[in-house]
Amino acid sequence: MKEKWRLHFHFALSTIYSLIKWLGISVFSGALVGMIGCSFYYALDFVTKIRETYPAVVWLLPVGGLLIVWIYKICGFSHPKGTNLVIASISRHKDIPFLMFPLIYLSTCITHLLGGSAGREGAALQIGGSIGNAIGKWIHLDEKDRLIVIMCCMSGCFSALFGTPVAAAVFSMEMVSVGVMHYSALVPCSAASITAALIAKALHTVPASFPVTDLSGVQVVPLLSCALLAALSGGISALFCLSIHSAEKQSKKYLKNPYLRIGAGGILVLILTLLMGNFCYNGAGSNLITESFSSQQPFFVFLLKMLFTIVTLSAGYKGGEIVPSFSIGAAFGSALAGLLGLPVPLAAAVGMVSVFCGVTNCPMTSLLIALEMFGAEGILYYLTAIAISYVISGYCGLYRSQQIVYSKTRPEYIHRRTI
Repeated sequence: MKEKWRLHFHFALSTIYSLIKWLGISVFSGALVGMIGCSFYYALDFVTKIRETYPAVVWLLPVGGLLIVWIYKICGFSHPKGTNLVIASISRHKDIPFLMFPLIYLSTCITHLLGGSAGREGAALQIGGSIGNAIGKWIHLDEKDRLIVIMCCMSGCFSALFGTPVAAAVFSMEMVSVGVMHYSALVPCSAASITAALIAKALHTVPASFPVTDLSGVQVVPLLSCALLAALSGGISALFCLSIHSAEKQSKKYLKNPYLRIGAGGILVLILTLLMGNFCYNGAGSNLITESFSSQQPFFVFLLKMLFTIVTLSAGYKGGEIVPSFSIGAAFGSALAGLLGLPVPLAAAVGMVSVFCGVTNCPMTSLLIALEMFGAEGILYYLTAIAISYVISGYCGLYRSQQIVYSKTRPEYIHRRTI
């Protein structure tokens, strides 16, 4: 009996020590990446306002692409892997160069300034990952503990930039290995995400929010309509992932020189912009999300946003895929609202989280994002949509380093990468 109590006592002491240790590390990390994430938020807001005030800067997009490739080249990044490297660092213990932080920060600002169709949250994951890796080395953590710091910094930077701290805490734990959650990082990721969110609030960043209200309770017919919309959205997410991977592969095959590849991609985006006669599809796509929630969109809007994003990212421009996937999903849902008999805001919300779930394979994060961005009134609609999209999207995904540990349809260990 004494031995049993002695073991319990030592376990309690080690648990308290571990809790204090990780709270200290994660609060420091969250504060640091929170400030950096806020600076990134304001930098992107600044360059976006410049582009909106002086639309002619879009014609410099090919030149900006050449500059991005040149900067990466002189820094020794001939074949940058971006978010895939961050995921690989956690699942396969790959090292993340600290230079990734300033490179993705600067190159994403260039892409946004000149009208490339790219997001910001993917860049935030890379910023957080590179800083987390550096912090782990600086305080001499072992390899496994360093991986936890990487995850908590990813959560912190995502939280500061997007304003969804609960979803951000879970996202970095869920995205690496589909079917397995890294719960060992729950305390650090939560503390870092909350700290970064408080920093962001103090620095007056504006969280993304599209309240969906007045739903008159959950009803069977709208629920079935949401299920159908989710199934279609799952197909759209698979199409988006496969298209972007295929376009990247083909562009590298036929345009082996990265300068030629990104220059050609920039010119193609400019041609598409001229054909549209406006700049609606340039940038991350936040404008399309707002419009999708306020009025029903034409069916071609989500297709054009998808095309702009595929061309931009497959050519080698930097940024992220998450906000464009949000805008694609919101526009798709909004376009089908009348046909399915759904309120436009609800259809846009369902399309948005369904496509996000399909491209990231992160159902829990998707549900938490829905709650934080849209409110809890439509939670059963969102849950239904996310579950269906998760299955329908199959084993496609934006990030090829992501591991599908367990089957999506059976309690079966498969351990395969996304396609």
